[in-house]
Amino acid sequence: MNSMEKEVKIFKALAHPIRLKIIKKLQDEEKCVCELNKDVEFSQSNLSQHLKILKDANILNSSKKGMWVHYSINDKKILDIIKIIEEMV
Repeated sequence: MNSMEKEVKIFKALAHPIRLKIIKKLQDEEKCVCELNKDVEFSQSNLSQHLKILKDANILNSSKKGMWVHYSINDKKILDIIKIIEEMV
């Protein structure tokens, strides 16, 4: 996969409201799936699909701790991109 394809994959991953919400929930600290699934309007399986897309785009990292998978932001620069977009709108 060349660099342009990687860029497109990141933009596509960011282009969904649920995935954007997930990233914002992770902006301050790592969270387990159980924490990400609180106060949301989507199912656990739907959450897992969105987390996979973010992980495949290299936006998120995951690590297994006990019976839970914990997610964190791979590179905090993604938050700068989101902030710029927020300022534009």
